[in-house]
Amino acid sequence: MYTYILQAGDLLHKGTGIMSRFIDSAVAYTPKVIGAIVFYIIGSWIIGRLGVLLRKALASRKFDPSLQSFLVSLFKILCLVLLIITIFGILGVDTSSFAALIVGAGIAIGSALNGTLGNFAGGVMMLIFKPFRIGDIVEAQGVTGTVTEQGVFSTTLLTPDHKTVILPNGPLSTGVITNYNTHGNLRVDLSMAIDPGVSVEKARSVAIAAMQQYPKVLADPGPEVSVLKVGDGMTTLAIRPYTTQADYWDVYFGVQEAVKAAFDTNGIPGPIPHRVIIQK
Repeated sequence: MYTYILQAGDLLHKGTGIMSRFIDSAVAYTPKVIGAIVFYIIGSWIIGRLGVLLRKALASRKFDPSLQSFLVSLFKILCLVLLIITIFGILGVDTSSFAALIVGAGIAIGSALNGTLGNFAGGVMMLIFKPFRIGDIVEAQGVTGTVTEQGVFSTTLLTPDHKTVILPNGPLSTGVITNYNTHGNLRVDLSMAIDPGVSVEKARSVAIAAMQQYPKVLADPGPEVSVLKVGDGMTTLAIRPYTTQADYWDVYFGVQEAVKAAFDTNGIPGPIPHRVIIQK
């Protein structure tokens, strides 16, 4: 019986010690926990306000709306991660392991999404520097079309034959981009061949008159006709009318038909294929 009483006393003593240590720990950590909660509330409010200010700054610089949302979201996420790491530091947790974990995760994600990150970086750069806008006619990566959508990862073009082409922003941002709309009105570059025996001045006057009568060709600057090449049994003329962005493709195809009809009416033949046979 005496032994049991001693064992019960030891258990009671140990329980009292555990409770005492728990109370001591609670007293020691309570200020840290309260401070961490207060710090999180204040930090979250500051991050929200900074996000609003960043969005206003981006809007004042006329950044693309999709880029504004992305940059603000990215800024908030990074600030929130730093806030959480700081809170763990306040609670006495070693944050070096968290930093190493974040770096390792970043390297792993970067390796797995190498191409995707390249497209993302290219999209961000183009949204910032704006080599083209929605509605512009551009030539890039061997494709010519109207920009219908510009995202962070890809750009969508609508070709003249109404095909939708999606170009990844990575190679698009590092390649050559020809924007047909940078300076407003567009020059349509065409070429037509005539018989070498026809007077160039006659062909020029007929072609210019035909273009001036075409309703979608601009009068200022006026259409131009120049000799592009002489040889191979033909004279090739450069036919260059000017038009607006919206009428580019109409003029591109319509002017060729109008000039060809005018040449036929005025007796200006096209080149006749011929072959020279030399007997030895």
